[in-house]
Amino acid sequence: MTTTFDLTRLLRENIRQLTPYSSARDEFKGEASVLLDANENAFGSPLDRHLNRYPDPLQHQLKLKLSTIKGVPARNMFLGNGSDEAIDILFRAFCRPGIDNVVLTPPTYGMYEVSANINDVATKRVNLTTDFQLNLEGIAEAIDANTRIIFLCSPNNPTGNSLHREDVETVLANFNGLVVIDEAYINYSRQKTFIQELTEYSNLVVLQTLSKAWGLAALRLGMAFASEEIIEVFNKIKPPYNINQVTQELALAALDRVDQVNDWIKTTVAEREKLSKNLRSFEFVTHVYPSDANFILVKTSDPRALYEYLVGESIIVRDRSKVELCAGCLRLTVGTPAENTLLLAALGRFRPAN
Repeated sequence: MTTTFDLTRLLRENIRQLTPYSSARDEFKGEASVLLDANENAFGSPLDRHLNRYPDPLQHQLKLKLSTIKGVPARNMFLGNGSDEAIDILFRAFCRPGIDNVVLTPPTYGMYEVSANINDVATKRVNLTTDFQLNLEGIAEAIDANTRIIFLCSPNNPTGNSLHREDVETVLANFNGLVVIDEAYINYSRQKTFIQELTEYSNLVVLQTLSKAWGLAALRLGMAFASEEIIEVFNKIKPPYNINQVTQELALAALDRVDQVNDWIKTTVAEREKLSKNLRSFEFVTHVYPSDANFILVKTSDPRALYEYLVGESIIVRDRSKVELCAGCLRLTVGTPAENTLLLAALGRFRPAN
């Protein structure tokens, strides 16, 4: 049975009553030859760029460009300093410290729990099943009157798999709080994005990023897609100029190169499949998990020894062996063809102690 979502009920009272900061660039919109409203340095900047002026606080040009690529209206979009800013705002807007809680589904992205702890919000952990899918009964049992958000990561980090779409839809339809779907790796997935479902589920928030497929990790530009009402809450809370001018300009330039990014995605997916196949040939690799991301989770007989050996070969991977359901596992990012060849060659020289 579909539940009724009430955003007003979910909002913290102090956020509902908050008057957001109004910047100079918020109050004046249009063109002018003399700008004396924002206490900027009128002479310019030492870098010979137009960095003396504050950036567009709502990143209109960038959102319009993203809108054509994502097929989502700009009004349904929030841009943050990485997806981590959007995650933090969700806690500050909708979770009362020391009272409310959120549901996490480990193993998953660690910043959900870190942000919860920073904001003094309790977490209810419902582990994924052994095949890294949602435990729907466990989630239903974990939800109580103070559960405000359920965080889902698909494709999931660190496991690499996509969650079954029908299971995610079940959660969306039966929970009257926010369901956040983190799609940082969606460009590498066989699954469709959930951003086209925003009109169907008013409690849906989708997170994406330009850090992965778009190769802009250094810019720290994350995206949240949601209803206009939820986006208004994000904009109410965010710092006035959270996305700097250089980031906006570089992102706009990068978004003109969709074909190049699509080529990288195709190459990465092909390399992922080739790498997965080759990894299975090593005796110390006991399982290679299917991946919908740009990384592969690999179970090994001695993860620590293998990790340290690869460090000695100047190859850095991620040891996930102490994470729930990931005992014995290393996470390997899919590199360039040349990097993957070096990795496989190094693995061929590894000799387990036992």
